[in-house]
Amino acid sequence: MASTFTRMDESTAEQWAEIGKQTRANSARVAEGILALLRSLGDITDGFATDQLTHCLQTATRAERDGADPEIVVASLCHDIGKAISVPNHPAIGAEIIKPYVREEVYWMIKAHQDFQGKHYYAHFGGDSNAREKHREALAPEVFELTARFADDWDQTSFDPDYDTEPLEHFEPLVREVFGRSRSL
Repeated sequence: MASTFTRMDESTAEQWAEIGKQTRANSARVAEGILALLRSLGDITDGFATDQLTHCLQTATRAERDGADPEIVVASLCHDIGKAISVPNHPAIGAEIIKPYVREEVYWMIKAHQDFQGKHYYAHFGGDSNAREKHREALAPEVFELTARFADDWDQTSFDPDYDTEPLEHFEPLVREVFGRSRSL
């Protein structure tokens, strides 16, 4: 049943209950959209040795092989998904996309990852290679360490065309699981 209101300030609790029910019933479309965005990264290379989809797949493969939990693996897969829209602010885009589906520390890992990864290249652009330090006071110590591990061990090492990378199909069930259970409406 479709809602009949044309203004939210004239809606009823019953109408919102129906909207919530239908939104939950159609939650599979979120995973489909995520997978489509990930596939689109296969067209973006921007001078790297791999396309951005391969980079994301390698990052997730490394996280999974290191024993990361499902939310971290999926976040690792989706960490650069924002590049399908905008490279300069891709961490914020990716973090907001995953926010309703992951723990807060996983959200912050993705939101701050660029400055942490900057340790390995910001100096080449005249930037501060210690930019991660500006997050030290804002992030809990365990989140700071998680983000450093993500950036140093999985993300910055994942541009190798010869790395034994798991395909997107390998991660699809996990994507469907994580994006099928929103922590909010």
